[in-house]
Amino acid sequence: MSEFTTTQTGTPVASDEHSLTAGPNGATALHDRYLVEKLAQFARERVPERVVHAKGGGAFGTFEVTEDVSAFTRAAVFQPGASTETLQRFSSVAGEQGSPDTWRDVRGFSVKFYTTEGNYDIVGNNTPVFFIRDGIKFPDFIHSQKRMPGSGLRNSDMQWDFWGLSPESAHQVTYLMGDRGLPRSWREMPGFGSHTYQWINAAGERFWVKYHFTSNQGNVEIDAAEAELIAGADADYYRRDLYEAIEAGNFPSWDLHVQVMPYDDAKHYRFNPFDLTKVWPHADYPLIKVGTHTLNRNPQNFFAEIEQAAFSPANTVPGIDISPDKMLMARVFSYPDAQRYRVGTNYNQIPVNAPHAAPVHNYSQDGAQRHGFNAPTVPVYAPNSVGGPAADAAAAGAGSWESDGELVRTAATLHSEDDDFGQAGTLYREVFDDAAKARFVDTLTGQGSSITVEDIRERFFQYWTNVDAELGATLRVTVAAVLAL
Repeated sequence: MSEFTTTQTGTPVASDEHSLTAGPNGATALHDRYLVEKLAQFARERVPERVVHAKGGGAFGTFEVTEDVSAFTRAAVFQPGASTETLQRFSSVAGEQGSPDTWRDVRGFSVKFYTTEGNYDIVGNNTPVFFIRDGIKFPDFIHSQKRMPGSGLRNSDMQWDFWGLSPESAHQVTYLMGDRGLPRSWREMPGFGSHTYQWINAAGERFWVKYHFTSNQGNVEIDAAEAELIAGADADYYRRDLYEAIEAGNFPSWDLHVQVMPYDDAKHYRFNPFDLTKVWPHADYPLIKVGTHTLNRNPQNFFAEIEQAAFSPANTVPGIDISPDKMLMARVFSYPDAQRYRVGTNYNQIPVNAPHAAPVHNYSQDGAQRHGFNAPTVPVYAPNSVGGPAADAAAAGAGSWESDGELVRTAATLHSEDDDFGQAGTLYREVFDDAAKARFVDTLTGQGSSITVEDIRERFFQYWTNVDAELGATLRVTVAAVLAL
């Protein structure tokens, strides 16, 4: 019998793959001790760089609303004619601070809106999906993409061992191994909120939404050979490109669109609309333009304004809330926890993280690096009878959803078209053109031939056969040819 997983104190763990939730589609329970232990431990693994998305760059800008989406949300930032200061950070996922920008990777795409109702963060990537759908697997996923504890080297066997045992990763891995994994610059790639979020309008009506940032510079990629040359010649290629473009007055911009799903559609849609490994077909929910986001100011101090910048999907504003996406619910805990460790207990008082257009009134006090504080006449507790700030549910405008209430560890309720390989196969067959398919096969051939464990290589072949049978057969031939050399 193999060893069973335990907590840090030796207690057996019920599941490595499923958080404790109120029903298959319900809220994640904060008393899921193993989930909290894993995420809290994971956020404290490294000092001082970010555990994930360590290498990056960014700039400030402005978001201008050009359309009217007030029927779907009351959020001030998205009302007609609104103009909001923004901060954007781009990044790589797996590489460390000194890693080359042009390694094949997913790219982080995070935007902070300094709104009149508080800071709102959209923390996403240049892909509309992700590798996993439950936050309890996130530390394991990142460990598989990082470095071996002994050699200090990245390892194909552990990457493909994890992916092969996590079929939900197929859609994102298809993006990663395709052209999207090597953008020519941060300016020439799209961005996505990836998760499903909730919008609430002034009448209290609820909608589900997905965010799409479309680059007005176009989507441009480079091939693997060029990326390798750039990695050796200029490890900061993306960072330099963005900085120099803005300095020259060549301000990059993205149009923000949303897909909007009526609230009740989610209950009976053909696949789980809260599954982070899935996209919503545009034929069912077409893109609706909101406005344009433009980057027009470089940071004056990279460390103070970019390295210390703290983004979190927990930062919502009235009229916007989260959804029953298990990864999103875990991130709402994990991101602020990571920032308190990485930047400090009072990281939100640092100017780049503090609200720029909204006041702060609460009973928070003390802690390391505290420099903002209330007058001594302000009470330090609530409720109080001496005029201190009081919560206001109507002002908060929070969202909600229904749950069956039973605490279980399981995958979300299956819908008629829920599967792990279908959308990945569609992406390969119907979105990639012939040249992109050829590059994709070349990339996967290199990946497959780098695997040294036979059982893992066999799962690699089966993984891609499940995506597309002809692709799997082709890879068996091409990998065998390389290994025979």
